[in-house]
Amino acid sequence: MTRLSRLAFLTATLPAALLAAAPAATTFAQQGPYTVAETGRSYVRLQDAVDAIGDGRGTIRLASMRFADCAVQSAGDITYQALVPGRSMLDGVACEDKAALVLRGRAARVEGLVFSNIRVSDHNGAGIRLERGDLSVDQSWFRDSEQGIIAGPDPAGSIVIDKSTFTRLGTCDGPGCAHSLYIGDYGALTVTRSRFEAGTGGHYVKARAARVAILDCSFDDSRGRDTNYMIDLPDGATGRIAGNWFVQGRDKENYSAFIAVAAEHRNHPSTGLAIEDNDARFAPGIDRRSAFVADWSGDAMRLGANVLGPGLVPFEKR
Repeated sequence: MTRLSRLAFLTATLPAALLAAAPAATTFAQQGPYTVAETGRSYVRLQDAVDAIGDGRGTIRLASMRFADCAVQSAGDITYQALVPGRSMLDGVACEDKAALVLRGRAARVEGLVFSNIRVSDHNGAGIRLERGDLSVDQSWFRDSEQGIIAGPDPAGSIVIDKSTFTRLGTCDGPGCAHSLYIGDYGALTVTRSRFEAGTGGHYVKARAARVAILDCSFDDSRGRDTNYMIDLPDGATGRIAGNWFVQGRDKENYSAFIAVAAEHRNHPSTGLAIEDNDARFAPGIDRRSAFVADWSGDAMRLGANVLGPGLVPFEKR
């Protein structure tokens, strides 16, 4: 991705564009807040729409409004789809003291939704909590919560996130830290064309997945507060980190590295992990030293050509 195309991408994915002129409380004509597309039946509660699909497959279309609501999916294959991308918001309510959407069915897709202001007693409040199954997220915005997406372990599962934004997320107020995106021991994680910005603690991406692809994303930490790594692969991983744009801000809990590999364990091999074609630098006015990649694995990674600003060293073994 060229510098020019990166700028065009960043402009196109600004959250304001998602919500421009979004009405606060309107519904589509002659239907309720949640409509199951396959049957045309509408529901007042999101949980009722989820239960109506049950162990089957279906799409729930959300009206253009702000919902103080949440749901738990325990079975089935469900798509949660905003009627107009960026105009359906799940705001401030968590089911099971966990998240706006708690997912443990076969699979789920989230399209065009906004998740905001989710906080719970253990400081892990998230827009989405994935406990098992596959997940696809497209054109969604996670903001002003303790976490954006948190996922438990499912080594057979996969997670794909595209064209989504993570804003003002993360905290270290609990027994551990919450992050903008935290993925447990999943089989594979793919994040493409997404933006991470203005974190409020923890890491921007922390993933224990065995395989990762983090491509053509932006990590803007210039307004971050008490943040840590941009990308943390604490158990090691294979895959590719490429075409990303990184800016590290001033207010850091840890500024020693942008990308960390196997800092906690070596549960997955990191041999062949490719980190290439990225652009990384400090925010204007910051004069410090940091490593672009810090490695605890000792495996033979592939560190390709990256554009690094002053004060950044390409690689450190730790």
